[in-house]
Amino acid sequence: MTINIKNFLNDKSKLSKMGEFQNLKQLDGVEMSSLSADLYGDGRDDLALFYFSKGANYATLTTTNSITSEFIPWNNNSHKKTIKGLLVNTKNANTFTGKQGKESIDVIAKNLSRILTIKESKSSKGTNETVKIKDLIFASTGVIGEEFPVEKIKSHLSELVEKLRSQHNKMYWLKIASAIMTTDTKPKVAYEEIIVGDELIKICGIAKGSGMIAPNLATMLSFIFTNADINSNLLKTLLKRAVANSFNAITVDSDQSTNDMVSIFSTRYLKIGHNLSLNDRTIQKFELALKKLCLNLAKQIIVDGEGAKKFVTVNVINAKSLGSAKNIAFSVANSPLFKTAIAGEDPNWGRIAMGIGKSGEPVDQKKLKIKIGNFIVAENGKISESYDEKKLKEYMNWDSIEIEINLKLGNDAFKCYTCDFTHDYIDINADYRN
Repeated sequence: MTINIKNFLNDKSKLSKMGEFQNLKQLDGVEMSSLSADLYGDGRDDLALFYFSKGANYATLTTTNSITSEFIPWNNNSHKKTIKGLLVNTKNANTFTGKQGKESIDVIAKNLSRILTIKESKSSKGTNETVKIKDLIFASTGVIGEEFPVEKIKSHLSELVEKLRSQHNKMYWLKIASAIMTTDTKPKVAYEEIIVGDELIKICGIAKGSGMIAPNLATMLSFIFTNADINSNLLKTLLKRAVANSFNAITVDSDQSTNDMVSIFSTRYLKIGHNLSLNDRTIQKFELALKKLCLNLAKQIIVDGEGAKKFVTVNVINAKSLGSAKNIAFSVANSPLFKTAIAGEDPNWGRIAMGIGKSGEPVDQKKLKIKIGNFIVAENGKISESYDEKKLKEYMNWDSIEIEINLKLGNDAFKCYTCDFTHDYIDINADYRN
């Protein structure tokens, strides 16, 4: 197995070191492969396949944008609780592609199901099990409105199936994660595990995302895999709870994608009990680990935001309601004026105050306290008496900036994550289709 070095190289980034990534482990029940269908014209991997020969329970959450990729209604119309395969392509979103885009999924599904059925018949067990088209789901990411490259993808399906591997180490997980990237500068992977008795529950996750990032969910694809046997309905509940303060708590540019998708798959290899519920202690441990993994991946997306140099946390506390805290947090985090001030390392707290006010949420200026890092910049309706511009400018040089907004109106809080706006963001998006 070799990793495609072209997935890591572009003129805006340096090659990432292996040591920078978590060590994802072998996960029984899933086979994976990736290759280049030359959708980018430069030889980088752009197709990835995940295959569950014994089937997998799964749950998926997708964008709430009213305009979606053709794969979203395809997946939603499946109505299945278990699946056999997931195919992911980059470079083309298959959005606003009309009849051609919709029919392309049918073509690919029929061909992939046939090839996988042949694979099953040739396996050592020699099963006669048919992989049906509704056993397959899809994900796409890339440019909107361009004709879907169905023939290029179709012509590489046999090779993609031939390359499926059931053994995967850290390097192989990185290879697969690299194959789903678009403007990302590096793959995003995360791993958690839980020991229950003598058993080891594993959770492996990969994601892509760099621009067009905002709830719900972001321009992101994320695929999470576990060996724990958890039914699809419970997986859906756990996933919804996990994304609330992770993938739905990030923003790069406030633009919500047409293609967002986060899915979790249970290969059912590890039996952890019957009639499981949210009250089960093992499930509670699993949920904590899942939330941690999702937040890890979400933060990696922000760190790799298009052109980003700084990671920013906006923490709103003591709000009247969760909704109010969330609206204020995103009102500040999505402000271009705030984000450019961060890029310029300017502690211009007036832009934070502006962002709070424009949210439309209740605010009492006399109670409001604003902090940048550990420094109070505004309180009692005016600039803080302890305000120190020199120390603040030193703090703004850091690559991780924290903003705290204390409303002193209630007991609810919400924390969101964003990044700065730099000239590179404009350059990347002005040149996106070239």
